[in-house]
Amino acid sequence: MLIARVDWSSSPAAIAAHQQQRIRVSDSTITVTITIVPPIIEMLASISFHGGPSSHFAHSATRRPYKPYFRLTKSHHVHSVCAFLSLRRIASGRFTIRALNREFDGVTEEKEERPFFPHLYTVKIPVGDRHIIVETGQIGRQASGSVTVRDGETIVYTSVCMSDIPSEPSDFFPMSVHYQERFSAAGRTRQVPCFGGFFKREGRTKDHEVLICRLIDRPLRPTMLKGFYHETQILSWVLSYDGLHSPDSLAVTAAGIAVALSEVPNTNTVAGVRIGLIGDKFIVNPTIMEMEDSKLDLFLAGSETGILMIEGYCDFLPEEKLLQAIEVGQDAVRAICKEVDNLVKVCGRPKMFDSIKLPPPELYKHVEEIAGDELVKVLQIKNKVPRRKALSLLEEKVLSILTEEGYVSKSENCVGAEITPDMLEDEDEEEEFVVDGEFDEGDVHIKPILKKPVPTFYSEVDVKLVFKSVSSKYLRKRLVKGGKRSDGRTSEEIRIIDAECGLLPRAHGSALFTRGETQSLAVVTLGDKQMAQRIDNLVGVEDVKRFYLQYSFPPSCVGEVGRIGAPSRREIGHGTLAERALEPILPSEDDFPYTIRVESTITESNGSSSMASVCGGCLALQDAGVPIKSSIAGIAMGLVLDTKEFGGDGTPLILSDITGSEDASGDMDFKVAGNDYGVTAFQMDIKICGITLSTMEHALLQAKEGRKRILAEMLKCSPPPSKKLSKHAPLILVMKVKPEKVNLIIGSGGKKVKSIIEETGVESIDTQDNGTVKITSRDLTSLEKTKVIISNLTMVPIVGDVYRNCKITSIVPYGVFVEIVPGREGLCHVSELSTDWLSKPDDAFKVGDNVDVKLIEINEKGQLRLSRKALLPDQGTDKPNENQSTAGESKDGGTPQKYTNKGKPRQSSNTPKGDVDKNSEGTFTKRYVGSGKNEPKTSSNKSSTVASSDSGSALINGEAQAG
Repeated sequence: MLIARVDWSSSPAAIAAHQQQRIRVSDSTITVTITIVPPIIEMLASISFHGGPSSHFAHSATRRPYKPYFRLTKSHHVHSVCAFLSLRRIASGRFTIRALNREFDGVTEEKEERPFFPHLYTVKIPVGDRHIIVETGQIGRQASGSVTVRDGETIVYTSVCMSDIPSEPSDFFPMSVHYQERFSAAGRTRQVPCFGGFFKREGRTKDHEVLICRLIDRPLRPTMLKGFYHETQILSWVLSYDGLHSPDSLAVTAAGIAVALSEVPNTNTVAGVRIGLIGDKFIVNPTIMEMEDSKLDLFLAGSETGILMIEGYCDFLPEEKLLQAIEVGQDAVRAICKEVDNLVKVCGRPKMFDSIKLPPPELYKHVEEIAGDELVKVLQIKNKVPRRKALSLLEEKVLSILTEEGYVSKSENCVGAEITPDMLEDEDEEEEFVVDGEFDEGDVHIKPILKKPVPTFYSEVDVKLVFKSVSSKYLRKRLVKGGKRSDGRTSEEIRIIDAECGLLPRAHGSALFTRGETQSLAVVTLGDKQMAQRIDNLVGVEDVKRFYLQYSFPPSCVGEVGRIGAPSRREIGHGTLAERALEPILPSEDDFPYTIRVESTITESNGSSSMASVCGGCLALQDAGVPIKSSIAGIAMGLVLDTKEFGGDGTPLILSDITGSEDASGDMDFKVAGNDYGVTAFQMDIKICGITLSTMEHALLQAKEGRKRILAEMLKCSPPPSKKLSKHAPLILVMKVKPEKVNLIIGSGGKKVKSIIEETGVESIDTQDNGTVKITSRDLTSLEKTKVIISNLTMVPIVGDVYRNCKITSIVPYGVFVEIVPGREGLCHVSELSTDWLSKPDDAFKVGDNVDVKLIEINEKGQLRLSRKALLPDQGTDKPNENQSTAGESKDGGTPQKYTNKGKPRQSSNTPKGDVDKNSEGTFTKRYVGSGKNEPKTSSNKSSTVASSDSGSALINGEAQAG
């Protein structure tokens, strides 16, 4: 870093002290101090100096007898610096010009160098194989805490603000998180095709932004102290995105740093990292390109003391690998938090611990005295709804006593409960006076005071908070000491499971999965590419999802009345977890060319509804005929950590298949999905300040045993999944043509493909640049008809091919146009129409006549020349080969298509659904994806080739290749 310091001084002593330039060199800066003497001041005041060329700087010796005190290589630099000095700070006695270098180690306080930002601090933190740059004090200075975090050229800005007045106390910390990806960060604007591009401003929060909001919120909430009710808002924006470094891990880390710097009282600093697995090596915060080859996508957030949140997806990775990845992530988080703590010591604001307001400590004792015995009985009720109603009635009773009637503690002793008449004194009795400061003890009478029990009243909010806390305490005590849960299960026992497939007759696939009092109705819908979900992302590249799961949690599933509208953040998060869990078991698009939509509607809920969606979704996929790789199941694990407090031996208690009350009163909610061999998705949220790796290992191994039991119950599904396509599902035929012939199918402005759809009645024809053509239809007849048309459009003709019984479509003075295949025409010149001389073609032919023609020439434009004369007997034409076909020349010079020798389309033999038979030449017959009723019948005759030998129409790996 180069620092040019210019001192303005007219003192002779200063001039003598600065006859030479002073240069101070340190590790990262070079400071050049320059003293400006009166002749230079005159020079700076000269208008000609500032307006003239750089050569004006070389004044004569008479005007400037002093030697120059500094030398600059480029003269225009001198001009700009001096102009700044003259125009900006000529009236001041001293000024400084600095070029700041933001890349340095440690925390550096910039006060003297940046007077406009006196509290600018920058720290460089190592993360993985590179560094992130954290800066505070320059942007968002009026917020309680603000910070920018940079990785490469990706920059995330996060601010934290609080309301001045606390809100009403509640059991939920009043914190909201908003994350937004500005499209300007990637140098583009928003695309809204359905509205004509009018709305360019970022609008409603997108689903992936909601997911990042949840990633920020979940690890921060357990660190917030109870009793702090000032509403807190965390805002995070992506200001710059380089397409290489992901902003989500930066957003979590930035939010944790901003909260640590702010006045919000919290227990620990939070940071987040992503872990990838490339080969056998774990990568911390891998780039976007590295993640393409990663077997693991693990996001971990925590503090120096433990893990606060994990969420990850993998392709059947064993539990041992997951634990190794978590350990790597925890080490990275600890390193970040350690550096952030040093930054907080320098520039953090004092925490508002004095704003914490907790319920009176004695209130906990009062609630236990009133409701303790009844709580023990209520918590033994097995069913959720009766237990909830009983708890509600008990809470009303406690509220009535403590807020309306007033409560006197049983431990309070009432003095004067039995009062005798001689203990009472007349209030008008003469008082004793002490004279001169002396008195006789025998003359002083101590009056007995009657203490009446005074009822104590408490606020309704405090009572509700304490009642909930006491209820959780009694539930945890029952789990640890009694060894039984509310429904009578042991800690590792799974609830009763029931599964049924084919519940909805018109749906392509459906399943009803019930586990205890949690129930999911899963429905699968199959469609073509038009049904795929398109995502407008930050980088501007079209992102299309061929598989997506939509999770719905109506209020009726918990027996309540609530809002119905757009999906909540919880619904989006649970749906994504189930979607990512099922994704690894799906076949590739080449094997199953369908877009798959899964809907999971929760009809009952008492814990682990997202994992019920995984189980129900897996069964529904099988019922829809999707050839999944393996069946998977999901389970939710719970935890009671401080077991000594409740009579245990101190060992953490892990609970399998937790209910809603165990989730609310426990310390952890750990969801794991997978099969017997590995994990596909996992998510952990905790309510304490962190758990250890040993506890997590215990939970993962217990979850594996639970999944095995659930998978065994899923095999007992009655009725079982049909495992074949529904008759109501669309049929999709995949063809492969030469890429250069795709435009022939589309036509000018899409006219050709639209005409094919109208003519045949298929639903859609999707073409790709690589030559893949997907035809979607509801019936087999239209599918076959479309296949023939496209095969003819894209086939390659050979000179000598013969076409029979072809229709004349138009007549021109120089010949006739003959349609050799549907939609394609060729020219037969008047000289090739007959052996006799014809003056005009319409003398012998009219539109609609059928003729036999032979292909005799293909010009450089691909246009085809036909001849009828070559097939006439008196010309001695060769007998037409039955295996050859001819093509005609289109009016617009289009590429010809193939047809059979009798004017009918040639078709390759078809096999039943799911069968792919290889012939001796190495080609495959067509495999249709459809129901049994709509399967094509295998031809009894030997099929003829659709195209010529050099560009045939064959079926490879279930795809038709034509041309």
